This record gives sequence, C-alpha cells and structure tokens, in this order.
Amino acid sequence: MDIAAALRQSPGKISHTEVIMTLTPTLYKIVTATLWQEAKAAGVFRGAPIDLADGYIHFSTATQVKQTAALYFAGQTGLLLVAVDSSKFGDELLFEPSRDGALFPHLYAELPLSVVLWEAPLPLDVAGQHIFPDLAP
Repeated sequence: MDIAAALRQSPGKISHTEVIMTLTPTLYKIVTATLWQEAKAAGVFRGAPIDLADGYIHFSTATQVKQTAALYFAGQTGLLLVAVDSSKFGDELLFEPSRDGALFPHLYAELPLSVVLWEAPLPLDVAGQHIFPDLAP
C-alpha cells in the first residue's frame, strides 16, 4: 500500500509521518565508525556535523539509503550503517521534502541508542561502491 492509499483509508485520523513509519518502520543512518564509537561511549548519538548544522538528524529509508551513500559518502571508507526502529520516535520524527521532493526522515532530537536495531560496516567493492547488507523496509 502506498502513502496516499493509507491516508485515504483513515482521513484525518493519522498523520503522514505515522503512515510512513508504518510502511517503513526501519530507518537508516550512515555514520563514520569513529563518530559512532563516540556516540556509544556517550550513550547517545547527537548527530554528525551536517546534522548539528541543520538542527536534526538525517535518516534515510531502505529505498533512499543507497542513493544517499552514493551522493554524500562516495568512496568513503570507515562507514557504518545503523538501523533504527522508527516506531520508538514520537513527534520528534518528521518526514519532510528533501532531494527531488522525496520525503526524508528527520529526527529533531538526540538518538537514544536503545532504538538501534543493528549496525553493520559499509565496505567498498572493487568499483568503489558501498556494499549494503540486506535492508528491511
């Protein structure tokens, strides 16, 4: 089911963000291993430099994260992919228009490590493209 269909079934009852979170319960954050180790030591992830500058933590859905890697992390080594459970967020998580008008998840709060489902390295293949693990929607 797409977002528009889900909203038509429950007009005025649920928000766009609630519908999207139902359809894409797992969100992804690409982060350097160094920054992630600092977050683990602190017990919370406050954001990468771009997140801090923008005032929210940038996430991607499973359908967006590979393009995010290609556009913003091309050829970078030492990266991790962190999967989080979006159902644990409240009003601090918004899906807002971004690249090409697509709705991207933005967290207007710190990321508690308790919502992390898993983390995995993002190695490069011989062509310099990131190799992704299987992604849940």
